[in-house]
Amino acid sequence: MKVNRKFSAAVSGGALLVLALTGCGDGDDSAKVDAWAKSVCEKAQPQIQKRADARQAIISTSVDGKPADIQAADSKAFKDIADANRALASAVQAAGTPPGEGQEQLQQDAIKELNATATAYLDLKKKVDELDPKDQQEFADGLKDVAKGLKKIQKTDQVALGKLQSGDLGKAMGKQKGCQRARPSVTPPPAAGDGPSEPSGKPSNAAGPSKSAGSAEPEASE
Repeated sequence: MKVNRKFSAAVSGGALLVLALTGCGDGDDSAKVDAWAKSVCEKAQPQIQKRADARQAIISTSVDGKPADIQAADSKAFKDIADANRALASAVQAAGTPPGEGQEQLQQDAIKELNATATAYLDLKKKVDELDPKDQQEFADGLKDVAKGLKKIQKTDQVALGKLQSGDLGKAMGKQKGCQRARPSVTPPPAAGDGPSEPSGKPSNAAGPSKSAGSAEPEASE
């Protein structure tokens, strides 16, 4: 169904919050900055992996999953992402104030943003849980609303965290393996091509994303 293709694409694009913790660039000679980045990234790695696996679970299930399977996968994935975001917020908090003038405010903004998006993902989980998978049209319409909510979260994902990845902090975090993008633990299924059209009231088990939707997630850095 087309709506699920769009929904999967939105989920694939939801890596913004993780990317804000991945930084890029070369050369940072400050031992204090490197130590701060290491402290955050060592705790961030399993959470970044958890988010990657959650997104892939949504995409994989949407390829040929039944509405009930899609509902279950989406619900669990949103819960996992929310838990990961809260754990990331704790990691940033536990690392202490980042070295440098004005960095304390950036840290607090990032913590606030991570916790806020965690709450937003739990709200999406609640909306998914309330859908009726037995009514395909209603289910498809419900996913549209969930996808809209997901886009709203994506718009706020980088507000504060984007600042953390700038300058010396971003460079230092980019050098830490723990803050690099993760590959899904489970190999994605073969691309399903274009999915079937919008449901018309007739039962259908297929709800696959297009090839482009399934490959929207960037490759992980090694």
